[in-house]
Amino acid sequence: MTKTMNILITGGSGGLGGHLSRLLLAKGYTISFLSRKPGKNKDVKTYLWDVAKGTIDEHCIDGVDTIIHLAGAGIADKRWTDERKKLITESRTKSIGLIYDLIRNRANKVTSVISASGIGYYSDRGDDLMTEDSPPAGDFLGQCCVEWEAAVDEGEKLGLRILKFRTGVVLDKDAGALPVQALPVKLFVGSPIGSGKQWIPWIHWQDVADTYLFGVEHPTLKGVYNMVAPNPVTNEEMTQAIAKQLHKPLWAPKVPTFVLKLLLGEMSTLVLGSTKASAQKIMDAGFSFKYAELAAALKEIYG
Repeated sequence: MTKTMNILITGGSGGLGGHLSRLLLAKGYTISFLSRKPGKNKDVKTYLWDVAKGTIDEHCIDGVDTIIHLAGAGIADKRWTDERKKLITESRTKSIGLIYDLIRNRANKVTSVISASGIGYYSDRGDDLMTEDSPPAGDFLGQCCVEWEAAVDEGEKLGLRILKFRTGVVLDKDAGALPVQALPVKLFVGSPIGSGKQWIPWIHWQDVADTYLFGVEHPTLKGVYNMVAPNPVTNEEMTQAIAKQLHKPLWAPKVPTFVLKLLLGEMSTLVLGSTKASAQKIMDAGFSFKYAELAAALKEIYG
């Protein structure tokens, strides 16, 4: 198999981008970033862009075979005002559009685009098991993911291989949802949220990085795949597993639904929504998870 040697990552300066670029560099790939700010990593060349202004360094695609598109404003960083929602969507759609404009107008050898999407595509679906063929939700999260994926799919018209990963809740000690969920447990006030019965489509950060590598190294892989561990758990099970790993008791009452709706508004769907997603398709393609069970994932993270 010939290795794709030159990879451009958008959103590479985030936590996941850091894990992924370290893995790719260790495998001998040449990595560059597209970022709003100059980079600090001496092993990675950083090209500048400003999605809001529509500016991009045209040299960013020179010599690149594969683009990994992770860029996007944080979904849980701020309350969902209309302005924030617009930014969340456009930071994902306009960014890839800028790259496609460049590919159309500049000589290049790009063959593949591997893009993040979100498990929020399905949003709150109770106990139903979501496969890649399940329809999207009609709420903000679902529609954001629909627009995101549609923008990425425009690359098919350029003859590119398009691969999309609907990413679940990434478990990482220093980023994302886990520190937020673990903090109350550490402070002895941890408790399940809402009913506690809502499904969490979790995945260990190492398996996320490995899935992207799998996508890079399997050039026939295309279309859409759920990026979730094969054994989803409920919010209550997750809280109990964190408490067990941290050796902390759980005695606080469940956080009532109405309190979260009051505090978070529409964004409360991120913690109250239930998404049970299947990992079968990516496993059938030959991917094997390092952390299929939550206890093992938490042990590695906090061990």
